Amino acid sequence: MRDETVARNYAETLFELAQRNDALGAYGEGIGTVAELLNEDDRFRLFLETPRIDDEDRKAVVRKVFGDRLPRPLVNFLLITIDKRRQRLLRSISRLYHALVDEHEGREHVEVTVARPMDEAAQSAIAKRLSSLLGKEAIPHLHVDPSILGGIVVRTGDTILDGSVRRRIDGLRRQLLDAPLPSGEAA
Repeated sequence: MRDETVARNYAETLFELAQRNDALGAYGEGIGTVAELLNEDDRFRLFLETPRIDDEDRKAVVRKVFGDRLPRPLVNFLLITIDKRRQRLLRSISRLYHALVDEHEGREHVEVTVARPMDEAAQSAIAKRLSSLLGKEAIPHLHVDPSILGGIVVRTGDTILDGSVRRRIDGLRRQLLDAPLPSGEAA
C-alpha cells in the first residue's frame, strides 16, 4: 500500500510538471515508453532496479537512452526517481499518471464483456451509449466470454452492470426454485 501511495505522489508531480509545460500527451507517451520498456526488456528492468549498480551508471544510461527521445523535464524526473531509489515504481507511476490524464480529460476506461466478437460499428455504438450514460468519454476495453451466453457486462470502477443472458437465466432459476407450489401439490 505504501508503494502505491508513493507512486501516486510521483504521478501527481509528473502530472503537474506536464501541465506547466502544456505537454500532457508528450509526457504520457514518454512515461508510457519507459514503462513499456521496463515490461518488455528484463535486462533493462534489472539494470535499473538492481541495488548493486551505481546510481551514476544508471543515470548515464537513462540519459543516453532517453535524452533525445523524451522532453528534458521528463528525463530529469526519471533521474530524480533514481536518486530517490524509486525507479522500481516507474510502471505504477506511468499507470497512475495516465489515470490522472484520463480524469482531467473526462475519460473513463470501461471493461466490457460480450459473448461474441463485435464489429467496429457495434463497438462504436457501445462506446457512444456508455459515454452518454457515464457523462464522460467512455473508452471500452472489449473482452469476449462465451459463458455469458449473450448480452453485455460492463465494469467501471466499483460498478458492475450485468445485462448478460446468463444472469437473467440464473435469476429465473432462483425465482422458479423459490416460488411456492400451488396448494394441493407436493414436491
